[in-house]
Amino acid sequence: MPTPFPGMDPYLEDARLWPNVHSSLIVALRDDLAPRLRPHYYVAVEERTVRLSPDDLSFSVRPDVAVVKSGVLRETTDAMLVPEPGVVIVEVPQLAELHETYLACYAVESNEVVTVLEILSPSNKLGAGRRQYLQKRLSLLASSTHLVELDLLRSGEPLPTTGYVGQSAYRILVSRAYQRPQAELRPFGVRQPIPSFSLPLLYGTPEPSVELTPLLHALYDRAGYDLRIDYRQPPDPPLEPDDAQWAEGLLHGESLR
Repeated sequence: MPTPFPGMDPYLEDARLWPNVHSSLIVALRDDLAPRLRPHYYVAVEERTVRLSPDDLSFSVRPDVAVVKSGVLRETTDAMLVPEPGVVIVEVPQLAELHETYLACYAVESNEVVTVLEILSPSNKLGAGRRQYLQKRLSLLASSTHLVELDLLRSGEPLPTTGYVGQSAYRILVSRAYQRPQAELRPFGVRQPIPSFSLPLLYGTPEPSVELTPLLHALYDRAGYDLRIDYRQPPDPPLEPDDAQWAEGLLHGESLR
């Protein structure tokens, strides 16, 4: 069954679904781009680790890949504390490691990263994860690597840009290294198909068009997300009032409400 929405399905933003959507869409984009970029480029799914506190993890039911405690592991149970009279054994906060995935496009000849493509997750937009991501983002924007950011989440503050004062549910940012500080921003909403964009490569190389709407809709069907979504309930996070009214009519027309 296809999604009833013309572009991004807001029900996919649910914290119980999003990690699977994120990782699956990353792979779908890799599989779409890799054959079209041969033989001069290859596309790899890369992973980085973000260190977060338990409070920073509270906004997500589960992370993109996995969370593991960092620090020294106990080698034996002898290290367990035994309470003395008048002593209460408590637990202190520990950092956790969140594994995030993204795409990197490499030039075959030099084996250097030409383009990084990010699909933002809640950890990139909230709390300590946002601060860490913004530091990596600034480093990337100061380099000769192109950056593509896909923000398909309405939760959290949009990542900073200058020159756009409007409001939008979703955004696509394409920053070509040789055009900085200028970049292309494609704001869009839940009522629209996801805009296509051209993937930046080495200067003078033809840029392939990336069509996210058919990729996401095909993934929705293959993964059977319709079996996991209850369209009788409002999405989480909720839509803006005008969009919620529009979605109500759309779902009624599809006999989903």
